[in-house]
Amino acid sequence: MAISPAWLVFCFLFLGHGVVELEASHQVYRDLKLSSSPPEHQPYRTSFHFQPPKNWINDPNGPMIYRGLYHLLYQYNTKGATWGNIVWAHSTSTDLVNWTPHEPAIYPSQTSDINGCWSGSTTILPWGTPVILYTGIDPQNRQVQNMAMPKNLSDPYLREWVKSPKNPLMAPTAANQINVSSFRDPTTAWLGPDGSWRLIVGSKRYSRGLAILYRSKDFFHWVKSQHPLHSAEGTGMWECPDFFPVLINSKLGVDTSTMGPDVKYVLKLSLDDTKHDYYTVGTYNIDKDIYIPDKGQVDGDSGLRYDYGKFYASKTFFDSAKNRRILWGWINESSSVNDDIKKGWAGIQAIPRALWLDISQKQLVQWPIREIEKLRGNEVRLPKQVLKGGFSFEVSGVTASQADVEVSFGISELAKAEVLDPSWKNPQALCSKKGALVDGSLGPFGVLALASKGMQEYTAVFFRIFKGHDKYVVLMCSDQSRSSLNNNNDKTTYGAFLNVDPVREKLSLRCLIDHSIVESFGGEGKVCISARVYPTLAIDDKAHLHVFNNGTQNVQITALSAWSMKKARIY
Repeated sequence: MAISPAWLVFCFLFLGHGVVELEASHQVYRDLKLSSSPPEHQPYRTSFHFQPPKNWINDPNGPMIYRGLYHLLYQYNTKGATWGNIVWAHSTSTDLVNWTPHEPAIYPSQTSDINGCWSGSTTILPWGTPVILYTGIDPQNRQVQNMAMPKNLSDPYLREWVKSPKNPLMAPTAANQINVSSFRDPTTAWLGPDGSWRLIVGSKRYSRGLAILYRSKDFFHWVKSQHPLHSAEGTGMWECPDFFPVLINSKLGVDTSTMGPDVKYVLKLSLDDTKHDYYTVGTYNIDKDIYIPDKGQVDGDSGLRYDYGKFYASKTFFDSAKNRRILWGWINESSSVNDDIKKGWAGIQAIPRALWLDISQKQLVQWPIREIEKLRGNEVRLPKQVLKGGFSFEVSGVTASQADVEVSFGISELAKAEVLDPSWKNPQALCSKKGALVDGSLGPFGVLALASKGMQEYTAVFFRIFKGHDKYVVLMCSDQSRSSLNNNNDKTTYGAFLNVDPVREKLSLRCLIDHSIVESFGGEGKVCISARVYPTLAIDDKAHLHVFNNGTQNVQITALSAWSMKKARIY
């Protein structure tokens, strides 16, 4: 491969001080006693979502594409199905669907990370070199920021990484007054027009969430700004921040350093207090180095979320091969810790999603990557039909425990919609109050996933339509209250208001069903809800799929297609 002068300078800075090899720490961790093998029968193990063969996983870290290969690094417990003993595990893929594992990329091996290698990001430097910045836990249990880079750039699998001996590059001090236990998860860096790199690190001061801004001329020496990129009172610790540009009026993605009049900016934050990922859309004032959310955007848990169900610690990257921005997110279990230990694993990654700015410029849209459609098998397609109030039917001919379902509804009797009480401002609470069994006028109507033969168990994903003050309001719910006869599971109901006008637009719903997860996309990706469920009856070939309408008014099914999904190759 061609060697750029900039790369030679970078190597001189990096290597001139020596490097810290990771091979020794690999040897130490290879000898660790791992947890026993998971049980042979695994009814809740997914077939096309990313998860390793066993043990605990959480945050996706440093996703990237390098020399035609996609890389996913993630937090992984080498010893068991609960959090602890965390390393950066590493897998590669040619299509974001089928994955090959490699040796973990980063282990505790330096003073600056001896007590843990926590989350971080990858930055692709202008000459193509990937560099990881990550949080380490030092002997005093301070959270500090470290660097690692590939040992061999000619290896597309990036199987070996070396750490900078100058680590940590950023650390709490008495002078900067950074909270030593709340300073983590550096973002992908962006290059400003002044030639300086910038990144943010999540933090807090009392209850105020902070995106601490750092600048660097050479990517090694980082200087803390006098002010954060952004902050918000009452939001608590900001974990796993993500800051990136999105194009106006285009579904294409752009590199993180892209600037100009054709882009807006997204700041995503993972709220440690609530374990929700929220985001705002706004502008970036490069002269003042501050981010300003647009008018109407809400900082905090009541603002916009990537996903209104189980979804946390997300991370995006720019896919330069297909000019798109891809979102990864961790989906934790809803089962008990004892059940996790029994099954030998915990945590999966959501299906990667393409992400872009909605035409309204007020929110993002997300959609499963097209590559996942390669796993679609036989299709069941139903003709247009009226679904009468109080009726349901089974969608047969599809593997209901492992399926991709798309359905669209048309509404003709909108005038009969139930009036929206002005006090109903919390959509999740409203979905809990008006679950799938509570009849209304227009709704609930939608899909019953992972349903047992006698309907003792099912997960209901549905819409309700209300008549608001000056418009119709669409509520989307994922009701897990009857998902399992095992009451040790968290069966929280999730919900969100969907910004779709049922007068002019169709109401669409897509559900990716994979044994113990139902990932749902409403309004062509304007609202996403992921649910973890663990039926005791509706497992494997005993699972069924239904479309239902428990409202009093008829609705029209304008299109319905369902596919059995093949198993991805994930080793």
